[in-house]
Parts: sequence; C-alpha cells; structure tokens
Amino acid sequence: MSLYDDQLSQVKLRKGFIAALDQSGGSTPKALKLYGVEESAYSSEAEMFDLVHAMRARIIKSPVFTSERILGVILFEMTMDRQIDGMGSAEFLWQKKGIVPFLKVDNGLAEEVDGAQMMKPIPQLAARISSALSHGVFGTKMRSVIKLANPKGIDAVVAQQFAFGKEILAGGLMPIIEPEVDIKSPEKERCEELLRSAILSELDKLSAEQQVMLKLTLPSQINFYKPLVDHPRVLRVVALSGGYSREDANAMLAENDGVIASFSRALTEGLSAQQSDAQFDAVLDNAIEGIYQASI
Repeated sequence: MSLYDDQLSQVKLRKGFIAALDQSGGSTPKALKLYGVEESAYSSEAEMFDLVHAMRARIIKSPVFTSERILGVILFEMTMDRQIDGMGSAEFLWQKKGIVPFLKVDNGLAEEVDGAQMMKPIPQLAARISSALSHGVFGTKMRSVIKLANPKGIDAVVAQQFAFGKEILAGGLMPIIEPEVDIKSPEKERCEELLRSAILSELDKLSAEQQVMLKLTLPSQINFYKPLVDHPRVLRVVALSGGYSREDANAMLAENDGVIASFSRALTEGLSAQQSDAQFDAVLDNAIEGIYQASI
C-alpha cells in the first residue's frame, strides 16, 4: 500500500479523533496565554513561535498522545517545517506515533461580506501542497466563517472551499473543508440549513473517485449533518469546538452519530507550562479520553 492509502484507511476505519494544533499568528498569543505563557515572556514573533512549538512538541511527545485514541493532527505550516527530536514534525507524528498529519493551508479570513468571511487568496497553495507531500502529510485544512443566514454569503464560502478542495485533491492530498458557523450567530440554525444544502449540492458535483472531509460547527439540531456523514463523497465529518467549553462540546458531539472531534482549544484546556510532566500528562490524558469517548 502507498503511504496515502495507508493513512486513508486509518482515517476512514479507525476509532478516534483529530487533534487541531494549528493556531497561526493571530491566535498564537491567546493559545500561549491559556498555556500560562504571558506576552512578556517573548519579545519577538520568532520567540513566540519557538514557545508555541515547544508547547505543541510537548503535547505530541506525551506518552498519552497515541494513535489508540488520536487518528490525526492538524499542523500549522511553521510546525510542519520544524523538528521534534531531530525529525520533521509531520514525519515524527506518522513514523513514531502512527498518527496521520494534516496541514492548515489557508491565509486567514477576508473581511465580512454578505454575513460571511471567505478565505483570503492562497497564492502559495501549489507550493504548500508540494511541501506537504514531501513531509508525508495526508491532507489539508482551510477555514471560512459564516455569521448570518445570507444564502449569497454561504454559497460563496462553500463554492470557494470546494474550488480549493478540488485543487488540493488534484495535487494528491485530502482536503478538510471547514465552513464554520459562528456559535454566537443569532441565526445559527438557519445558517446550518443553508450550509447543509450548499454542501450537498457541491458534493453531488464531485466525481465517483473524489472524496473530501468536512469540519463543521456542532449543530443546534442533533444528527442534522447525518446526510453528510452518510454521503459517499465524504470520508469523515469532524466537528470543531467553536468556543464551547470541552464539557459542552463533548456532550453535543456524543449526540451526533458518526461525527468525530477535531478540537483545538477544547483539547488543550487546562494544560500549563508550569505543570510537571506527570501533571501535564494527567490533564492531557483526561482531555483526550473525554474527547475520544464523545467521538466514538
């Protein structure tokens, strides 16, 4: 089997969830602060990224962070380009841990138009695909945000996601399509209705050989995304925690059949730079177990 087929079968068949360790420039100070590292601890962006890499490496190297419960990890490009114990981060994940690496490929969000934020252009996409392949990465992730139930804005977000998704598929990687619905939206349920139908219409245009993954906000209505979970063009549906506490996100996730977690902040909640390795591993183990149980 090729590396891709090997990773594909793991993502498709195994039990577990996807850890999102892909906070980028804008969200890194917040992630570090939650980890107990104040902004006074670094004086440049380079130092900030060194500190966040140390945090991610500590999580990945933890003895409780294993493929028994974790299927994949989404990495920020700078993490993929760095090393853990002398190996590239993506290579370390797959070769040492048996965990499938994904790469965040977007450049962040554009200004809000029609109640939604599309992605900024990604002129580096071809180069990122090529770099990801050279590191043994399986798939990609890219995020847009929907704030209001405006069909025009939602259709634009989904069309852009699938256009990039097809480019990623053609490049030999599995795209995770992430049109996040803001949990604070006053029209969250209506957004979800419009989003589901826009996604179904794009899925139906894919060829029999094409599959994508979907990363969606936990829906207001239980099993609302079941038609997407069951769609032959969808490899997996994963959920983001989206600002819900881990407890709430796990409770909602457990009610949605066939959807697994891809949590970021909810995974690292409670971890601190000041903890001993034993304390750190215990808190991480507890977080992983709760998210794993909700995912299965």
